[in-house]
Amino acid sequence: MRALLSFALAIGLLLPATALHAAAPPAPRTLSGELQGAPWRLDVPAQWNGELVMLAHGYEPLGVPRETPMAAADSTQALLDAGYAVAQSAYSSQGWAVADAITDMERLRQHSLAELKQVRRTWMLGFSMGGAVTVASLERHPQGYAGGVSLCGANLPGDVLAGDLLTTLVAFDYFFPKAEGLPAGGLLSSEAGALPQMALYQGIVAALATRPAQAAQLATRLQVAPDALAGAISLHALVLHELAKRAGGMPAGNIGIVYSGFGDDAAFNAGVQRVQASAAGQAYVRDRLALNGTLQRPLVIQFNHDDPSIVPRMQAVYPQLAARAGSASKLHVLPPVGEGHCGFSGAQVVDALKAAAAH
Repeated sequence: MRALLSFALAIGLLLPATALHAAAPPAPRTLSGELQGAPWRLDVPAQWNGELVMLAHGYEPLGVPRETPMAAADSTQALLDAGYAVAQSAYSSQGWAVADAITDMERLRQHSLAELKQVRRTWMLGFSMGGAVTVASLERHPQGYAGGVSLCGANLPGDVLAGDLLTTLVAFDYFFPKAEGLPAGGLLSSEAGALPQMALYQGIVAALATRPAQAAQLATRLQVAPDALAGAISLHALVLHELAKRAGGMPAGNIGIVYSGFGDDAAFNAGVQRVQASAAGQAYVRDRLALNGTLQRPLVIQFNHDDPSIVPRMQAVYPQLAARAGSASKLHVLPPVGEGHCGFSGAQVVDALKAAAAH
């Protein structure tokens, strides 16, 4: 027996290492290119289950450098490991690109079906801004999907989102007028819209520190933790100004709106800046960023705990729309997991997708 063992060990030393270890799983097949200005990639695992996930990414600030070819999103590998093919677009524009992204993702879906040829089911899955792209795609192109998942999604109609962002900016300008380091006209001014993101953020941080009681009042009303308040305000300013530029004018106004929850509400309503929306801006958000709650396919929504970007008041909007549209049976809101904004593990992403398939 000892001789046989010695012989086996000796033979083992002569074998190549690949024969002594399990072979590595075959690498996924990756295709990439560009469709009408939108970079894209399609990854297909060797053990493909015949299903396709259209993966929609979140907000990308204007001017952020892009990799060529397009890099895979963090959740791609978990989806590939679960057997799904994954198609994703970088979109033809940056910023609050929901309208472009809806078109880009639909074009990519059709292209991916032509590439793969034998797709059993197609799903839409999006994060943050990509959540709005997901919801809108299910509403507008239900025939293309078995269902969808919106994770940490900005699932708000464009006019509702723009109004919420405007509230943040006029409230900040009311509590912190002529803040040092920020334009004299406040966050609503065109000068604020032209500031680099870091300069805008630092100016907001400095202003909040000068009046802690007002900062606390603002944090409570906006449903944001105090240590996340400056980041939330700077993001709202960045998105609203970019959206106004894209829409051809201010997409929201507050003429006649009566605010509450800002401490002395009478003084707030008397002193807050009033803004007239532009006709072009309003038309853009109402038409191109519309959500109406009408679902023909299952939609799963899930958020994280203590999300500073998509706060509870925002999370409640789409379920209310779906209920009014008679689509509540198609909508499934999972309990929150993880922390922060889009803090999902790969396993949680796959679980959410499986939840959509279960309905």
